Amino acid sequence: MGYETARALGAPLDVLVVRKLGVPVQPELGMGAIAEGGARVLNDEVIRHAGVSASELAAVEQREHAELERRAELYRDGAKPLDLRDRVVIVVDDGLATGGTARAAALGVRRRGAVEVVLAVPVGARQTVDALAADFDAVICVESPRNLRAVGEWYRDFSPTTDDEVLRLLRDAR
Repeated sequence: MGYETARALGAPLDVLVVRKLGVPVQPELGMGAIAEGGARVLNDEVIRHAGVSASELAAVEQREHAELERRAELYRDGAKPLDLRDRVVIVVDDGLATGGTARAAALGVRRRGAVEVVLAVPVGARQTVDALAADFDAVICVESPRNLRAVGEWYRDFSPTTDDEVLRLLRDAR
């Protein structure tokens, strides 16, 4: 989605690696997220409700940080990230459930100097879209149903994007 957005706008494409911190017994439920550059957001309500201990949180975060580093190194292949200082940045995601990864992305690009941060998604839970207005300068969401059960329900094919696909799209965008 980021590739198609950048192509349509004639804008440069870069990747900001963000990892969801999933609840240990229910990994698809986000209790927070981390992003490149040390950005970290936690959902204390989910952590408390799920009974996640500090050591469980640390273990999940350590595992996801290792994957974040692996992907960042692979995707950049030694290249530096785009300089975001004084730029308007559009963060593109496939959809919003809890919004944790989007919040981490906003924090990550702001730490890199973005002057304005816009979020663009095709679908997002209405409550989440409304809440993210505090983290972004603008939120563009095509569909925001009142009762979004899962982002994947809005796709014919919601299979994960492979590393090879990401590398091809980044190469094609250059």
